[in-house]
Amino acid sequence: MSVPDSDMLISISEALETPVSTLLGEIVTESQTDDLKAIAQKLEIINLQLAKSKALKTKIFKWSLVSLCVVIIAIFMSLFKVKSPYLVWDYSNPEIAVMGVAFHAFEWLFVRLAPIMLIVSIVGILLINNKNKI
Repeated sequence: MSVPDSDMLISISEALETPVSTLLGEIVTESQTDDLKAIAQKLEIINLQLAKSKALKTKIFKWSLVSLCVVIIAIFMSLFKVKSPYLVWDYSNPEIAVMGVAFHAFEWLFVRLAPIMLIVSIVGILLINNKNKI
């Protein structure tokens, strides 16, 4: 029994645009539909994984914003409770003077920036909630 040259078979199959198995006389079953089903199933699995990943990232982002709101409110409450104690400190000691300036700078910046951050965080939480409802 003679065996045809494999390179020649490949060349002929490419020229005729037919599989080598057809040239050898084998019956070709339509595996294309099975291939499409397999690809569709793999794509479905990948799509579910991407959806879960996106949902997890959204959940982490939302709870980060909620945590930021809680921290901002807690710092506001603590600053309100201590009522700027550095105003009555004796600034003749350089260490106390530096600490008083640092405390005052923190309080000054926080009181101006925190409301903006709080509003942006609340809007972000509301947008995430509205997006999840749709």
